[in-house]
Amino acid sequence: MNSRLGSYVIFDKVKPIRWLASRVKMEAENEIRDKRYAADISSIREAQLRINSFIHKTPVLTSETLNSLAGRGLYFKCECFQKGGAFKFRGACNAVFSLDDEQAAKGVVTHSSGNHAAALSLAAKLRGIPAYIVIPKNAPKCKVENVIRYGGQVVWSEATMQSREDTATTLLQETGAVLLHPYNDGRIISGQGTISLELLEQAPQIDTIIVPISGGGLISGVALATKSINPAIRVLAAEPRGANDAAQSKNAGRIITLPETNTIADGLRASLGDLTWAVVRDLVDDIIVVEDKEIIKAMKLCYEILKVAVEPSGAIGLAAVLSDNFKKNPAWENCKNVGIVLSGGNVDLGVLWDSLGK
Repeated sequence: MNSRLGSYVIFDKVKPIRWLASRVKMEAENEIRDKRYAADISSIREAQLRINSFIHKTPVLTSETLNSLAGRGLYFKCECFQKGGAFKFRGACNAVFSLDDEQAAKGVVTHSSGNHAAALSLAAKLRGIPAYIVIPKNAPKCKVENVIRYGGQVVWSEATMQSREDTATTLLQETGAVLLHPYNDGRIISGQGTISLELLEQAPQIDTIIVPISGGGLISGVALATKSINPAIRVLAAEPRGANDAAQSKNAGRIITLPETNTIADGLRASLGDLTWAVVRDLVDDIIVVEDKEIIKAMKLCYEILKVAVEPSGAIGLAAVLSDNFKKNPAWENCKNVGIVLSGGNVDLGVLWDSLGK
């Protein structure tokens, strides 16, 4: 009698908790949909189905040594092992394979300093369509070589955003191709959000995710997926001080653009777009700003301990979790299991050797 009663009481307590968790998740998904962001959990799940046969499901690495340094558990989502060497292939692949045949026939155009350019070139190659890539003259050599390797047609521009956009506009007029923006596009954001679907399946104990921020496509996708699945998970951005427009924007409540940037993290020099800003403003819990010397230290640790070569932009998440800005902030003392997106590994060897020597 008591045993049966005890079983009944336990079940009666657990059932409302499960119901409440399900209700909270459903309300979070509905709230995100109601705000009409450029992407949502549905578009992200659709992207996963669309690109699943083309992408790598990248591994999650751990290290007791790095856990000890950080004072918490770290889970490294290794997008440096993604096709094209960076997370960008997810978004590019989703965008390219979202086009109907008539749209795709004339090809795609983008402007990018590297990883998106290579990713779009590869995605276009897989679909059998041309890719016209506007690249600034100061782009890293290894990233330009990737574009050429994957069959992208390189068109040079000056380093300024105005020159990049003007050159892309001319190409659009000449070719009739479709413009696929590196980050300010719902299809791109949805593709990047598939990282969260994988990471939270691979390491469900995660309570915090730290993501590099530049134009905001990656963190927008990650935040939209993560907050829909579990709104209690913290989503933090990591940004270099020499290109901290996102942190300034978050503080000001509006998009701030910088007249110039100065950071070793070449992939983190873009400014937020209107689509990504809305997500960063509403769903990103905070932005951790780090110095270049901290990024270089994190690159060394990735290379020496994880045995992974990561570009500066990819190492910034580790730099953030090891920084005083994070470790000494009482707001983050309960971040016990932290997912870190190692966003890319396309680093010029000269930059890597120089960094390791500092």
